[in-house]
Amino acid sequence: MNRQFDKTALNRRTVDEITGGRRMRRNRRADWTRRLVRENSLSTNDLIWPVFLIPGKNKSEDIAAMPGVQRVTPDIAARQAEEAAKLGIPAIATFPNIAPELRDETGSNALAADNLINQTTRLIKERVPDIGVITDVALDPFTSHGHDGILRDGIVVNDETVVQLAEAAVLQAEAGADIIAPSDMMDGRIGAIRDALDTNGFSDVGIMSYATKFASGFYGPYREAIGTQDLLKGDKRSYYIDPANSDEAVRDAALDIEEGADMLMVKPGLPYLDIVWRLKESFGMPTFAYQVSGEYAMIKAAAQNGWLDGERAMLESLIAFKRAGCDGILTYFAPEAAKLLSQS
Repeated sequence: MNRQFDKTALNRRTVDEITGGRRMRRNRRADWTRRLVRENSLSTNDLIWPVFLIPGKNKSEDIAAMPGVQRVTPDIAARQAEEAAKLGIPAIATFPNIAPELRDETGSNALAADNLINQTTRLIKERVPDIGVITDVALDPFTSHGHDGILRDGIVVNDETVVQLAEAAVLQAEAGADIIAPSDMMDGRIGAIRDALDTNGFSDVGIMSYATKFASGFYGPYREAIGTQDLLKGDKRSYYIDPANSDEAVRDAALDIEEGADMLMVKPGLPYLDIVWRLKESFGMPTFAYQVSGEYAMIKAAAQNGWLDGERAMLESLIAFKRAGCDGILTYFAPEAAKLLSQS
């Protein structure tokens, strides 16, 4: 049955009467007004570029699950650091794909002064001394089982791992790392690393704590990138945070702050914007998020299939982090976003 729309009731009240004269579209009507009232902004200063490393010289390897991202040798990583500096990106973060023959049950290569991470840091600092270098002391790239710590009888042992992480952090600082970013989620590792750095004369080296790293399904492409996807025995739920828990994440962050963290990180990013907001509101600390490999891959894959505008979705995802309270974002989009931002 077709019913005739009765405009009589609507005509009794004008839109101005309905809204009380409040017209939200006034501030949206032109580009200049939209820019004038914009609450959050994104700039190259907000970006940290994660770089994957392989041994050798002048080599790169495409990562199938991360279109546009490559593993690179230290010399190319140094060239990328030069590119980052020219684009205005403040820092890069390095993640190694360690040769299989160097991986063992305890991740002992993490304690080699000239391992892949430390080689790369030295080279970058020689070429681009003013760019920030952020390094991770987690053991998963170095272990034969893919866990972030030392495995004993099927259990990732906390305290023994912490000792090794602290020693590795000092070696990374000696190589020139500006910020140590422990992603392992062992209890007490922030305090142990802070003590080790201070005791060994590196009190100026900061700690960006992966304060809330969740047992997420979004890490798959990253594990391909560092070569651990086929190594992992079991899962990481005994030390990463349950995705269902937000109060626990806040308590974890509070402990890391007590132990000496200078900055906090939330990982993954977009699915955990509520955690970013809670940490920023609770502690007022410099707070970062890692837009992880799975988040990157989803946007890239959808764009390649023509399902969405890749550039627009990328920038929209990055501004979401700023809106939630982030001071910066680790993102594989960093060079692409920086180039776009320089044109705007």
